[in-house]
Amino acid sequence: MSQVISTEALSAFQKNCFNIKEHLKNYLQIDEDVLEQKLSTGTQEIGDLGRASFDWQSADDFYRNEVEHLYLFDLANWHLVCREYIGDTIKLLSDNARGIVLDFGGGIGTHTLAAALCPEVNAVVYCDINPINRDFVSYRATQMGLRDKIKIVEQIPEEMNFDTIMSFDVLEHLYDPGAQILKFHEILKEDGKAVLNWCFFKGFNQEHPFHLDDPQKIEAFFRLLQSNFVEVFHPYFITARCYRKW
Repeated sequence: MSQVISTEALSAFQKNCFNIKEHLKNYLQIDEDVLEQKLSTGTQEIGDLGRASFDWQSADDFYRNEVEHLYLFDLANWHLVCREYIGDTIKLLSDNARGIVLDFGGGIGTHTLAAALCPEVNAVVYCDINPINRDFVSYRATQMGLRDKIKIVEQIPEEMNFDTIMSFDVLEHLYDPGAQILKFHEILKEDGKAVLNWCFFKGFNQEHPFHLDDPQKIEAFFRLLQSNFVEVFHPYFITARCYRKW
């Protein structure tokens, strides 16, 4: 396998996650001490919020309006702490990303930025329901000189097909992830690749109260995944998997 993202780009991620701390400080207009405090408490705070107010009947509103800036700090801290692991996810992505790429539920934009740095990628459609995430990723893309290569949307554009689809740590946040797998199959080109992961687990101490863990929905998800896609082997020790259509 040949990685099509540059060594310099991978080094930039592994050094500082594409300069995530500076991006957060400048975007939110906060100082270093406040940022470090927010990074250290973000995961706990979003877990507390989920345990207090998350309900599947209003899940879209929770992700669109209630989480506000908390996901920025939660995801940024995770990416900083686990940058070697996420770096391998970027390597997997760079091995397979081509043409027009969809980043579904793109969060703080790490994988969108990485895909946009791949020379074989023509454009990336970043899709996220949270308006703060969308605005922040627009800011990050501008800071990195990638804004012209990235389209930022709330919903997947109608009648658009993709050469590559990626979705990391998103499917477990959907009430019906099987339906999303079928949607991915519909909009993925015949020779395209999907790079996905999931975690259908609320945590040993309910630290992920907004993750789906319904056994019937999870079984339906895997049946649909296995009947519509075949896994493509990769050598990285990460949870993400690569698929093509049967």
